[in-house]
Order: sequence, then structure tokens, then C-alpha cells
Amino acid sequence: MAILAAMTKPRHRPALFLAAAGVLAVLAVVFAAAYLWFEQGERERAQARLSFYRGTLQAALERYRHLPFVLAADPRVIAGASRENLGALNRRLAAFAARTDLEAIYLMEPSGLTIAASNHDSAQGFLGQNYGFRPYVRDALAGQEGEFFAIGVTTQRPGYFLSAPVRDGDGKVAGVIAIKVDLSDLTAVWREGGERLFVSNGDGVVVLATDPAWLYRTLSPLSAEGRARVASGRQFGAKPLSPLDWSMPDSGRWNITGHHALHLAAPMQTLDWTLHILAPVAPALRAAWASVGAAIVALLILSATVLFLRGERMRAALSQSQAERRKLRAANAALEHEIAERRSAEARLAQTEEDLRRAGKLAALGQLSASVTHELGQPLSAMRNHLTAAEIAASPADAALVARITRLVVRMETITRTLRFFARPAPEPLGPVDLLRVWGQARDLVQHDIAAAGIDLLTDLPEQPVIVQGNAGRLEQVVVNLLRNAILALDRTEAPEIRVTLTPGGALALRDNGPGLNGRTMAELEEPFHTTRPSGEGMGLGLAISAAILREHGGRLLAEDTGGGARFVMELPLAQAREKAA
Repeated sequence: MAILAAMTKPRHRPALFLAAAGVLAVLAVVFAAAYLWFEQGERERAQARLSFYRGTLQAALERYRHLPFVLAADPRVIAGASRENLGALNRRLAAFAARTDLEAIYLMEPSGLTIAASNHDSAQGFLGQNYGFRPYVRDALAGQEGEFFAIGVTTQRPGYFLSAPVRDGDGKVAGVIAIKVDLSDLTAVWREGGERLFVSNGDGVVVLATDPAWLYRTLSPLSAEGRARVASGRQFGAKPLSPLDWSMPDSGRWNITGHHALHLAAPMQTLDWTLHILAPVAPALRAAWASVGAAIVALLILSATVLFLRGERMRAALSQSQAERRKLRAANAALEHEIAERRSAEARLAQTEEDLRRAGKLAALGQLSASVTHELGQPLSAMRNHLTAAEIAASPADAALVARITRLVVRMETITRTLRFFARPAPEPLGPVDLLRVWGQARDLVQHDIAAAGIDLLTDLPEQPVIVQGNAGRLEQVVVNLLRNAILALDRTEAPEIRVTLTPGGALALRDNGPGLNGRTMAELEEPFHTTRPSGEGMGLGLAISAAILREHGGRLLAEDTGGGARFVMELPLAQAREKAA
């Protein structure tokens, strides 16, 4: 570190920059020289493979070259040209094609009509087809041996066609004997060997290729004369013969379909064909980079030796510095641990303070509830008695007033009953309760309100009872509170609906399509007197009471926004699980 610091001082920077530039220049020269060397090696290996594949292709083309001439001299073929004993000739040609691994052998009249064929019994047989438009047929009729590569008109499979004239006893051309050689096995062998090879004809059309996407593409756009010649012989059927996507960035390199490669080519002895091989440049690049890596290693070894000789004098100071750094890291780690513990303690303290604040609020609420319930209970009962008597003796004009006052008294009694929850002396005993039955009783209590609000109630309930340990009345109170909250939330919603789901695991979920919670959390919702309703429509105690009841039962109340409403879930442990826990 001290050496590097010394080297990066302002007075050393020009020398450091010059040294870095010199190293980069040396590495660039090493890379360029190594790449040229290894690329030449790749070219020599590719040239050897090209010569080998050229020989195999030439052998495949020459293998059957003299066969049409031999067949043309067969007496049975000569007789067949005069339409004598064609059935026997068909069978003979089929047997001969099977032994010689030829795709087809067929005999044609001077008009080009096929009168005998080895594939006479095939659905794609040549029998009855006229091939007089093919150049190899015209060459044979002119008394010469013909050769041609094309896509089969009948089979739509490419092949190499060879032909010879069949002469009668007077030496006149009485027909044409032709064979079709399938070269697809050869390209398959090339492909399995991992090579990238293709063959182009004199027009620059790719006729054989290891990549099927290259087939029947042109190395350059065809001239009008070339297209006319190809069309007259129907050489490539309906293929569009579009140009191949390739370019030559520099001599000996191709960029074909987005891939860089070394390109070598060799002409064939027949058909005016050229065999091309594309060798990858990646091996040469990898070898060049490996050479750069070796040079870097050598430079590093040299630099390390120099630094080692200079660093011996600083070893003691460096060891002491490292020891001090280790101590500093240990002190930092201890400090970080202490900070983490303090943050955890602060978080626990904040949570405890929040719990105490909530407990204090609930305790104060309980005292207030007991006082209010006690003080208002008797006056409200007296008011109800007086209103009952007044209703009996009231005139029709006063009946409406008495009814309104009665409703207010009922409202006040409801409030005191709600407050009584916080002032009860002790929890009620718990026992086995069927949540399915609790849901049914709660639904019956608010069924009228649901129907009056036009709410569509959808349920997904299990067939078997869901037994929890609890108090049926208190749980029913929770479900009624959640249902009433949902009904009030859907007051201004079009097509209101409430979806109720009960799982066998003891979770009852109510989901509405109202305005949702607007980002409020469950902790905010269960705060006593927290409400978003207008004054007089609620005290904000329903969710506080519901959450407290569920906590008494060992459960909890969850709430979440669904993106299109709110979803409340009351989770309760099953009776069996609660007994095991106890």
C-alpha cells in the first residue's frame, strides 16, 4: 500500500502514465501478433478439412457417373424403350435401385414421358410424369450424357440427376435412362461433425448446406438471364432464391447471418460447383487472449519480483499496520454490534410504550364505560317507561314526536351496550363453537339490511363444521360488526357485493367492493373512537371490540386493501389445536 501510495504521488504520475501506456502497447502488439499466428493455424486446419470434404463430395458425385451408360446398354432397358415387358422392367429397376442405394431409376420416351421407374408403386412415383423440360433429358436426347442438380418436381426433394441416351438397334435415340442420387446423407454427416459448409452452383445459388436456412439462397442477386434459365428447367421449384445475408469485412473473412468466420472455398470438377467452409474465429481469439494473459502473467511476475525486493524493507511496518487494522476492524465490529443492540432495545421500548399507551387508553375507556353505563342505565330505563306511557296516551299529532324520541333512546341504549364491553368484570367461559353456525346466525341478524341495500352476498363455505374454542355470542358479535361495516362501506357503490369465505382452518374472510381502507392499517382501525363515518353514524368502537374479542379467543383480526375494496379476516385456532397448545 505504501509503494502504491508513493507511486501515485503527483510527481510520480507522469511516469506512471507512461509505464501504463507502454504496457498497453506491448499487450496490443502481443495480441495482434498472436491472433495473426493462430488465425493462420485455423486457416491451415480449415484448408485441410476443406480438401477432405471436397474429396468426399467429388466421390459422391462420381460414384454413379457411369451407371446410366451401363443401364442404357441393358437389353431389357432397350426393349423397354419400345414399351416391351415394362412390368418386368419396373421390378428390375426397383431391385437395382435398392441394391445401389439410389433414390430412383427411370426410363423416359423421347417426349420426356416416364414409362418405367423403380418407384412405380410409390404414391410419389415417377411413372407417367413428363420431364422433357429438364436439361439432363434434353442432353441425353441429343446423344450426350447429362447431369443436373434440382428439386424434384414430383417428390419436392433435391437430388443429383444423371442421364444417358438409350439407342435402338439402328443406333437412334429411342429413350433416356436417368438416375436420381440423394446427397442429403452427405450434408447430414457434415452437420454432425460440427462443420459449417455449403456448396454454390455457377449462378451463386446455395444447393447444399449444413444450415438449412442457407439452402436456395444466392450469394448475389440473380440476373434476369439467370432467373430465366432456372425457371425454364424448373430447377428450384417455387423457391424465391433471395440473397443470403452475408458480407466480407476483409479478405478471407465473412460475416454471415451476424456471425464472423474465416472463409475458404474450393472449386469442384463437375457441375461448376464451389465448396465453401466457414471456420470460427473464436479459437484464434481465445488463443490470442490466452497469449495476452500469459504476457500479463509474465509482467506480473516481473513486477512482483521487483516489488518483493523493494518490499522486504517495509515488511515489519506493513505487519504492524495490518495488526492495527485488524484491531480497528474488531473495534468497529463491536461498535456495530452495540449499535444494533441499542436499536433493537429502542424498538422494543417503543413497542412497549405503544402497548402501554393502548392499554392505558383501554383502561381509561373501561372506567369511563362503567361510569357512563351505570349513570345512564337507570335514566334511560325511566325514559323508555315514560315514552311507553306517553305513546299509549299520545294524540295522533304527538305520536310522531314520541316515535322520534323513542328512536333516540334506543340509540343511546345501543351506545351504552357497546360501552358495556369495556366495563365487563370477567371474560365469559369458552367452549366448542361451530364457525359455520356462527356465520349463519350473524347473517340472519343482518339479512334484512343486506336485502334493503341491494347487496349481492356470495359465500364459499365448507360442508363440514369448523369447530373452534370460543363463545358463540361474542364471535357472532364480531361477524355482525364486520358485516355492518361492509354494508355501510357499500352505501354509494354500484353493483355492491360481499364475498364471504370460510376455510376449514378457522379463517372467516369478508371482502367488499367498496372504497377500501385508503391505506389505513389494522392498528389504526382498531383504535377506540377511530371512525370515518359522519357524526352520529358510529362511535368507532366496532373494530376495537371485534379485535379485543378475537384476542381473548387466541385469534386475530386482519385487514387489507384489495385494490377494489376491503378484506377483513378473523383467524381463530381450531378447538383441537388450542387444546394441544394448552
